Amino acid sequence: MATRRAFLGGAALAGLGLAAMVHHSVHADEEDGIRLFHQTQPSEDQLFWEKNAKPIRTALIGSGWYGKSDLFRLIQCGGEHVEVKALCDVNQHTLEEAGRLVAERHACGKVPNLYHDYRELLEKEELDVCLIGSPDHWHPLQMIAACEAGCDVYVQKPIGTDVLECAAMYETARRTKRVVQVGLQRRSTPLLIEAKQRYVDSNNLGQIAYVNTFCDYGQGNRVLKPTDPPAHLDWKMFCGPAGVQPFYPNIGWRQFKAFGNGTIGDMGVHIFDMVRWMLKLGWPKKIYATGGILVNKTGVVDISDTLNASFLFDDLTVTWEHRHWSEVRNPRYGWGAEFFGTKGTMLANPYRYDFHAKNQPWIRVDAALEYDKYPTDEHEPGLERNIAGANRAHMWNFLARIIDRKRPNSDIEEGYISSACCILANLSQELGGAELEWNPETKQTNDARANELLARKYHESWVHP
Repeated sequence: MATRRAFLGGAALAGLGLAAMVHHSVHADEEDGIRLFHQTQPSEDQLFWEKNAKPIRTALIGSGWYGKSDLFRLIQCGGEHVEVKALCDVNQHTLEEAGRLVAERHACGKVPNLYHDYRELLEKEELDVCLIGSPDHWHPLQMIAACEAGCDVYVQKPIGTDVLECAAMYETARRTKRVVQVGLQRRSTPLLIEAKQRYVDSNNLGQIAYVNTFCDYGQGNRVLKPTDPPAHLDWKMFCGPAGVQPFYPNIGWRQFKAFGNGTIGDMGVHIFDMVRWMLKLGWPKKIYATGGILVNKTGVVDISDTLNASFLFDDLTVTWEHRHWSEVRNPRYGWGAEFFGTKGTMLANPYRYDFHAKNQPWIRVDAALEYDKYPTDEHEPGLERNIAGANRAHMWNFLARIIDRKRPNSDIEEGYISSACCILANLSQELGGAELEWNPETKQTNDARANELLARKYHESWVHP
């Protein structure tokens, strides 16, 4: 994911660093004609947690880049109430580094217990919360096991790599009555909450009949030869239910069907879910997509470098497009959504939003960083500083829901819908643009060919949920 990190770090002008809901006062200033959005007061979720906080025994499964980021936000939000009991990873170097960094931030200063196998961790540790930051193909088995072990769960997006995994995760969370927050933090992003209130809920956009979601950058398809994995990485365990795959150094796992769903399953699920939240959308009536590997045909990745997908709702079409081979069209928006209404247009992503009413100048708003309140953000290795504040808001929402047992902002049902829709778009593309209609009751589509692809094959002793 180095390419994505480099883009987000370099192209996002002001970034995202907010921790409260917009009904509280904000401080705004101007920079080159752009209003900077500063949140100045705590959110209701933060205040609720601080009033009702209780000890939280937690563990992290998948202690790499984003797993650590989620855990550090949990420590920032939960403070001394959070006890990190254990960490798990199949990469020994990653695991030991995470242990050291947690000890530096942990109230007790101790390195948590370190595990190689998540099953052993869940069997031996007494936990309240489990964070899952592993690659996508591991999310279902680990989330389900954590719920059945009595944990509330924060799981990264997309929640699974096939549709029936996603359905099983939703059903397990409901059966076990666990709070499950999905890492679709747009729903907790104060800047975007302001945009939703000012321009969508207020009808300042008018009727919205078309939304285009997009990503203009992505990882290239390099020509590489497989190599032996490093000794500190248990590659067989990394692959797990996907079966042992060739190991390619320095290339993102998301671009392989065995482990993920490509750009629409990475960036697309965020923005599609943001649109669903802003416009209060459930399941689309139809999904279809075209594309494929149209340009980078000689490389090793096996997921489309070009995709155009359509999600059809009543009186509304939402589209998705990505190209790994062309330039970024708008320097302010390498990825995001364009809302087209009868009264105006709005562009939005996690870092900013722009609104244009007919015959009026553009209104541009960027979110500000929070280095003054969270100075460790400035130097945390690998942190997406632009959205650290949104992640904190999402974590406070998770912590508050652990206390009151209500549905979190990004409840597992929302993660199920958004993840499954993006996966179905990939299936449609594989089937030559088939129009797919998903029935959540029967857990089948209208296409027999697609139904054969709703569950991927699990290898060796791993059993599909």
